[in-house]
Amino acid sequence: MKEVSFDKKYFIETYGCQMNESDTERISGQLEELGYVPADILDDADVVILNTCSIRQNAEEKVYGKIGEVKKLKGKKPGVLLGIAGCMAQENKGKLIERMPVIDFVIGPYHIHDLKDIVSRRGAEGSHVVMTTQMNPNRVNDYSELHSVRKSRIFAWVPIMQGCNKFCTYCIVPYVRGRETSRTIDDICREIEKLAREGYKEINLLGQNVNSYGLDFHDGTDFGSLIHAIDKIDGIKRVRYMTSHPKDMTFGMVDAMAASPKVVRHMHLPVQHGANEILRRMNRGYTIERFKELLKYVREKMPGITVTTDLITGFPGETEDMHEETLTLLKEMKFDSAYTFIYSPRRGTPAARMTNQVSDAVCHRRLQEIMNVENEISLSLNKEMEGKVYTVIAEGETKQNPDNWFGRTSGNKMVIFPKTGSLSVGDILKVRVDTAQTWILKGTIVE
Repeated sequence: MKEVSFDKKYFIETYGCQMNESDTERISGQLEELGYVPADILDDADVVILNTCSIRQNAEEKVYGKIGEVKKLKGKKPGVLLGIAGCMAQENKGKLIERMPVIDFVIGPYHIHDLKDIVSRRGAEGSHVVMTTQMNPNRVNDYSELHSVRKSRIFAWVPIMQGCNKFCTYCIVPYVRGRETSRTIDDICREIEKLAREGYKEINLLGQNVNSYGLDFHDGTDFGSLIHAIDKIDGIKRVRYMTSHPKDMTFGMVDAMAASPKVVRHMHLPVQHGANEILRRMNRGYTIERFKELLKYVREKMPGITVTTDLITGFPGETEDMHEETLTLLKEMKFDSAYTFIYSPRRGTPAARMTNQVSDAVCHRRLQEIMNVENEISLSLNKEMEGKVYTVIAEGETKQNPDNWFGRTSGNKMVIFPKTGSLSVGDILKVRVDTAQTWILKGTIVE
């Protein structure tokens, strides 16, 4: 393998979800093992990698705009390598290079392991490289062998699985991330034990649907089994997870999370819509009644838990009555916050071929109505936190004022507080909430 000198620099731009953020950490690790160092700005880079997302059309449009910027850079620095990674790379494969020959290599999510060889070979031979074959699922267990350049020394992403089997009719993920393949519990725990030794306080378990973890083993292993194993690891204070799916969630998993001293009191549980007919069209695999049953059990087992969700408005065939069902669900379930989206057709998905597409004007009006209802609920729930004391892990200075620091509660609520005394990132503090706003809390250190 051709080694490169230490004056070579890399620049990575990441789009999309937390899984892509985690992949970027491992991409960075591969490049640094070759001797590359991070570039502060694009113009200083010798290798540029765009780690892409294909969930929404605007994400792809941003990538094409960035490719145009790199093309100009390559005009000034002909030796610069441009690579496209992630879901957009997997979806479009060699068509990306056909459309934009300025791209030097394209790698799908299963080929991060091959990056060192690709960069060395591309630099030596000057030929285009496309690697998007979905490899043997067992390669997902190679994660712990890859060096990661983590953005934080306190908080760490830990992928526990790859892929998705749900085939929601609006979603491209199963086509670009492949089938669900889980890492073994032993492999995951080895990575977490290493993180604990390195001083990490909080980990975030990642999967397209963490409730599907272990089902591919066909031996009874599930997400609850993983939680029980992680509980035995000393040093880690908090365990988060992203994202849950109502279809595969069981009461047993909830029991495991409720009994864990490490699992946070925050659950992101995407409902997507309030009408059973739309859930059926989406192929979500559960009813509103089942969702309510799950959420009731979660709140009984973990009193005070923060619950957030995802909602899509304007899905094909959505009527005004169906939209009203979503508003009713919001008022009844009282989510702490909701990530709200207008339906975006994705090429190759069943929903893109459905009739009764909803007009942009109606979509935007419905989205605003959902946001208005949810914002009132979010503010009301946050107001209930005023005067109470919560444990937070200090994350650092706010961008607006270095004298103010911020941290998050176990329920993932952000609290901003004045810095007092000697304070370090990772310190565990008691903070009293003084003032609540819709998106943030303001407080004071009390211990």
